[in-house]
Amino acid sequence: MAANSDDRLMLTVVFKHDQAKPLAVIHEELVANGFFERFPPEGVEVVGWTVAMGLGQVVTLRFPASRLREVNRAIEGSAWGAFRTEIYATYDFRPIAAERRGGKLTLAKD
Repeated sequence: MAANSDDRLMLTVVFKHDQAKPLAVIHEELVANGFFERFPPEGVEVVGWTVAMGLGQVVTLRFPASRLREVNRAIEGSAWGAFRTEIYATYDFRPIAAERRGGKLTLAKD
């Protein structure tokens, strides 16, 4: 598999729910922090955004490496207080798994 020649990063952010807070309180904090306007920053690609029951929201983003600070600041400024966060550098392993399985891997299509 050829190396990716661009400078884009994939980042997975886990917004962990504080189960001591009712969902309505979490939502109020997100609105007050401007979360829905600030995250993700304009032009940052959302690869996936799912809810994991009992955990929270899991968001995978793709963006130029030069925008890492901007993405970090959007998280710090809009999600902290409502969520605890965990952030991981990630990459898409599906094509590699498919190749290793002789092309016998069903890949999700949007």
